[in-house]
Amino acid sequence: MKKLSAAVIAAVSLLGISASQATAQDNYPNRPVKILIGFPAGGLLDTVARIVGEKLTVLMGQQFIIEARGGAGGSLATGALAKADPDGYTIMMVNDNHALNPATMKSLPYDSVKDFQMIGFVGYTPLVFVAHPSIPIKDVKGLVELAKKDPTILTYGSVGPGSASHLAGEMLNGSAGIKLQHIPYRGGAPAMIDLLAGHVKTMFLSPVIGLTNISGNKLTGLAVASDKRLDILPNLPTMKEAGYPLEASYWFGLMAPAKTPPAIVARLEKALADTLAMPDVRKRFAELGAVVQPLNSKQFTAYVDAELVKWADVVKKAGITPN
Repeated sequence: MKKLSAAVIAAVSLLGISASQATAQDNYPNRPVKILIGFPAGGLLDTVARIVGEKLTVLMGQQFIIEARGGAGGSLATGALAKADPDGYTIMMVNDNHALNPATMKSLPYDSVKDFQMIGFVGYTPLVFVAHPSIPIKDVKGLVELAKKDPTILTYGSVGPGSASHLAGEMLNGSAGIKLQHIPYRGGAPAMIDLLAGHVKTMFLSPVIGLTNISGNKLTGLAVASDKRLDILPNLPTMKEAGYPLEASYWFGLMAPAKTPPAIVARLEKALADTLAMPDVRKRFAELGAVVQPLNSKQFTAYVDAELVKWADVVKKAGITPN
């Protein structure tokens, strides 16, 4: 009888826990939700997270608060997410660094696949290839010819080692058989200062920054690293049109810790899809030079898996040593 009673008590307890968990999921969210970002406030990722967070706040009836935890190429924030309770109250607006870091860093405090649950993809901003006007070229073909004639002339800046702007340059080097010298900076601001001053000659950068400076004749637009032209730069050819079909972009999507309940992931996935269908959201992203590309949880997972393979291959072919 004692053994039977113990078994009954255990079963009842488990039922109570299951009922409590089910209730928590049904009532989700019943308090503010934190959206981590791995880079400082004020940048592109922060802007994207705020646009999405504002709409999720309205749709889900609770505040979605942006918390910037910059450092180590976004890996500090990603590590914090991996350790967070998988209850849907800490999620992350993750970016392309999630796929770049495993190939460019010796060690990470998390597994980029096993420790996370993808919620949904938001979209991407293709990088725009530009040159300083002091270089006597008007297109990618002219740049490649100049680089082959005198390999010491041309340099390209990036926002840091292992970034998309760095690896895009390495992809061009490999496909064109040239050797643009990489000059890494600690962020976009110092890189732009030197690019505009002509201290570094070329760079892959975000569309909005490219548009502003190309329109003001401060930079020469060469091509966009995408499979199609951008609405805000309709006269700029793609790298494929220029003869070098490479694609590189800053992308973003929502991610949660592994073991987040499927019901909570589904609610966030649905709210994100509804957000990205809103005309005003699409308009705001278009003004950023961003392409909205809604992908569900399963599709986003496959996208990240493909990106991990792609960038690992780029890093290997370029002979880049992880640091």
